Amino acid sequence: MTDDTMHTADYIARERQYLAQIYKPLSIVLNRGEGVWLWDTTGKKYLDFLSAYSAVSFGHLNKRIKQALIDQLDKLDIPARAFHTDRLGEFAENICKFTGLDMVQPMNSGAEAVETAVKAARRWGYDIKKIPDDQARIIVSAGNFHGRTTTIISFSSEAAYKRGFGPFDGGFDIIPFGDIAALEAAITPNTCAFLTEPIQGEGGILIPPAGWLREAQRICREKNVLFMLDEIQTGMGRTGKDFCFQHEIDKPDALMLGKALGGGIYPVSAFLARRDVMEVLDAGSHGSTFGGNPIAAALGIEAIKILQEEKLTERSAELGDYLQSKLKAIKSPMIKEVRGKGLLIGMEIDPAYASARAVCDKLLEKGLLSKDTHYTVVRFAPPLIIEKAELDWAADTVAQTLAEMI
Repeated sequence: MTDDTMHTADYIARERQYLAQIYKPLSIVLNRGEGVWLWDTTGKKYLDFLSAYSAVSFGHLNKRIKQALIDQLDKLDIPARAFHTDRLGEFAENICKFTGLDMVQPMNSGAEAVETAVKAARRWGYDIKKIPDDQARIIVSAGNFHGRTTTIISFSSEAAYKRGFGPFDGGFDIIPFGDIAALEAAITPNTCAFLTEPIQGEGGILIPPAGWLREAQRICREKNVLFMLDEIQTGMGRTGKDFCFQHEIDKPDALMLGKALGGGIYPVSAFLARRDVMEVLDAGSHGSTFGGNPIAAALGIEAIKILQEEKLTERSAELGDYLQSKLKAIKSPMIKEVRGKGLLIGMEIDPAYASARAVCDKLLEKGLLSKDTHYTVVRFAPPLIIEKAELDWAADTVAQTLAEMI
């Protein structure tokens, strides 16, 4: 059977036959994208309200990102970090100045950036803080999602991420998300870092109490503990600031970025930190064949330029408030809460009426693409280039869908 003769069910059946079934995708087969829109193999058009979990913040096949890729491919592809290249230093300078942090280690996936953070934090604990060998502890938040590598799932509180993958890495202490008293109580002389998301995306668009980030930073500074933020999903304008931490603090001691940093076309991530933290990583202690390659560097440079020059952060703040007001105005007993910052919004569904997955399936039928998380929350995270008229249509579609499901 050729692609010309295949139907939706045929594509799905082929994936199920040959791919590990680690995802439960909606019943749609996409084959084209442009801006905020996607098309399936039948030609049906959909509004993308997920943006690949914020990776496609600048829209599908963004012309500037695409041109940056083409221009770089005309010059140099992947020489590896065994050599210097003309683009990597430029990328490093741009991203350090953009974030306010001193140094960067470029990687590929978000999980790799977090793994880098864990290694740097532990070595900093031993070399700088003088924690006894193999005794370093890292505090994390319950309900976190930092990736699915074996180290990272060791400090997950989600049983489904851990089943059958032990034994697990030690050295992590889990506290309730947003709980200042718990953070202060958990710190010991062997604590080297506190690693958290400023808003928990995969956890259900969970927003901590106002002032929590500021207080957490203050406590970490007092106790000589690294304050490390995972902004892989919340960074790059998604919450109405360039970085979510800017709602409350100047900058963390370390920062993880990814997703939108690659412009939705290429995997680019970064671990950024204070100089004394990054300098504990010496030759041979860490590395990545693809991390920081010229293609990744070129796209990262262009992604930062697009965010700044097209004022997408400001758009995210304005349009996020607008979308939230539209969603909160929907009168439906199915909605327990609408919460978020910028264009990262969660709509919690009362499970007495339906699951969030069932809502996403119905929205799909009407041409609106989103994804559930934690069974009860529908995530809305459209590209930052979206227009008000498109948000109006989406909100009306949500209202109509919920009304039909009662």
